[in-house]
Amino acid sequence: MSPLVLHKLLAIFVTVALGWAAGRMRWLGDAKAGSDPARTLGHAAFYIFVPALLFRTTARLDLNTMPWATVVAFFAPVLLMLLAVYAAMRWRLRHQPTADLAAAERLAAAPSARAIAVVFGNSVQVGIPIAAAMFGEAGLGIHIALVSLHALMLLSVLTVLVELDLARARAQHEATGNLLRTLGMTVRNTVIHPVVLPVLAGMLWHATGWPLPGALDETLQLLGTAVAPLCLVLIGLSLAYYGVAGSIGGAVLTSLLKLVALPALVLVVAHWGFGVRGLPLQVVVVLAAMPTGSNALIFAQRYRALEAEATTTIVLSTFGFVLTVPLWLAVLARLA
Repeated sequence: MSPLVLHKLLAIFVTVALGWAAGRMRWLGDAKAGSDPARTLGHAAFYIFVPALLFRTTARLDLNTMPWATVVAFFAPVLLMLLAVYAAMRWRLRHQPTADLAAAERLAAAPSARAIAVVFGNSVQVGIPIAAAMFGEAGLGIHIALVSLHALMLLSVLTVLVELDLARARAQHEATGNLLRTLGMTVRNTVIHPVVLPVLAGMLWHATGWPLPGALDETLQLLGTAVAPLCLVLIGLSLAYYGVAGSIGGAVLTSLLKLVALPALVLVVAHWGFGVRGLPLQVVVVLAAMPTGSNALIFAQRYRALEAEATTTIVLSTFGFVLTVPLWLAVLARLA
């Protein structure tokens, strides 16, 4: 592994450690005293910084230069894994009792929270240095094209799934039985959402053909650059506040699915299903092998589901990535 990639990984661990120290020292407040800085930072990321990043990405997306065959070869197996994990988790929790509406909502959101941790990789902080170091400018171009759709597609699909499950849980708990009311609430909560709404707004802006005004573009870029350090600090804070008790088993399973099962599925589907070879195949498999990204924790924070597991998974998978990515590179070398 190149020194550039190792330095990036070290920077990630150091930033997470700083967040953990801030949490242990209660520099930002004490959750036991009614102040939960981890949740506050999570809301700031979800409602301010991530929407800015998504809107700017969508508004500036150049669909004409997309390598669509590679895009489909990557996202088809990733979405298949997403739906498989989601369905398995829903089946497992189908008869679990809940005491109140809040517990029912947390349970309803758990399948989507587990699914995002399995499929959403750290495609920027780790992925971009890896692509640049391993594949050069040509490979980095393919990687960037995939990354431009990564959050837009996965977060949008997961938002629809979780909002449907939440609407169903509320309807069952309240015993309203009003299908139209449930459907209307689901549509409203899905569209008026800090992930979906900026994507739709960005698509509308893109459709006009207008460039983003300079001041607006700079503002959105500034807000978007805050996502990475904020989320890394949030991971450290969450480790300090939530701990890892009771989450190790789920985190280990999720990390194995992320680092081993997902890239294996992408390799099989892309290579033998879609005929992808050479550099594009290497890029899609290594992108699938990225450790779990911090958006998994933001999503878990937003829906108050599996926060400790998401935090532990991000840390475990990032450590595990150092061991698994050389294996995937060796496999890809044999197929070259």
